Amino acid sequence: MKADGVFEGGGIRGIAFAGAIQAMEEKNVEWQRLAGTSAGAVIAALIAAGYKSHDISESLGGMDYSKFRGKTILNRIPLIGSFLELMIHLGIYKNDYLEAWVDTMLAKKNIHTFADLPDGKLKIIASDISNGQILILPDDLHRYEMTPKDLKISKAVMMSASMPFFFRPVIWKSNLPHKSYILDGGLLSNFPIWIFDTDEPRFPTFGFRFIKEEINMGSVIPTPIHLFKNIFKTMLQAHDLRHMNEETKKRTILIPTDGITATDFDLSTEEIAFLYDSGYSSAKEFLSKWDFEEYKAIRKEMEKKKRN
Repeated sequence: MKADGVFEGGGIRGIAFAGAIQAMEEKNVEWQRLAGTSAGAVIAALIAAGYKSHDISESLGGMDYSKFRGKTILNRIPLIGSFLELMIHLGIYKNDYLEAWVDTMLAKKNIHTFADLPDGKLKIIASDISNGQILILPDDLHRYEMTPKDLKISKAVMMSASMPFFFRPVIWKSNLPHKSYILDGGLLSNFPIWIFDTDEPRFPTFGFRFIKEEINMGSVIPTPIHLFKNIFKTMLQAHDLRHMNEETKKRTILIPTDGITATDFDLSTEEIAFLYDSGYSSAKEFLSKWDFEEYKAIRKEMEKKKRN
């Protein structure tokens, strides 16, 4: 079965996507196009490069997740170090480890820039906060007077995964006369399920999304850090809800993560195994009920209601 895949952002929880991909491979799903935000961008890039679920699982299992918090000398100053990093660099940690890891993984497949992939194979979502616009890479590179061969995929992934306040913004020196500040794609679309939609789809687009914990809007927010975190969570949960109608839910694999958050980089072996198994079992159950003809009928009915 041919299909497109769209992966939501979710930080460390992206481990669950590897399990979901295994279930898809067991059903002989052939990926045509892939897209993702943040952690979803990592998985989409690896699959587009030709990696299979067992390769991804093995590589993720060997990562040192503590290195995702790219600490500097300032970070090591008790109490005020992180605050100083935030004030000086607009983010508490560096995100260089992710870029280097993705670059190494893709280089093993002799892939470096978007030009090394078939046209349209991979789309990565980021946010250009210099002009307040969504950034779909490589589609939007012409706005920066660049071509697909001018941007490394690992750099685009790092852009997409630069969570506000937690990581420094990526200061992008494109071919424009000014620099651009790029942050997490989740600011503008954490779940870009719409990206491959057409009026008459020849094959499905499957979405991979985490089951969210509802934010308690009445909770106390005692510090600026708590405020920033809740603002970001609200954006991630609220922005894409308008796309979560009946037909979108029909094609989306929902994965429980048992309270594990995007920045829980100190996961135990048991928690890593839980995420993988959760992704696998969720996708397997989804596929046992999937019916493309039924989905298309629901889609046509919804389009008819819109026209009326």
